[in-house]
Amino acid sequence: MKPTIITSVITFILVLWSFYAFSAAGVITQLPFVRTIVVVIAGIYLLRGVAGFYFMNNPLGRTPEFWIWSSSICLVIALVHILGLKQVWSTFA
Repeated sequence: MKPTIITSVITFILVLWSFYAFSAAGVITQLPFVRTIVVVIAGIYLLRGVAGFYFMNNPLGRTPEFWIWSSSICLVIALVHILGLKQVWSTFA
């Protein structure tokens, strides 16, 4: 049951973050605090991506390959968010 709950919480958070990314891109209506929240989301992805390379030396029960791939994916997602923010920054109210 525990893995199901953890995965469900992660899924909920990622869906919520996607709504904010779509809102920032103008695909859906503007959500409250969109600029601040998308900056925080990009920061979290960036932090996770960088921190994962540190954990390769202390894997916490995961393989180094896991940390390389998941960190790389988080860094790419952070880059996409940062580039998107740069494009629409001036359009926020």
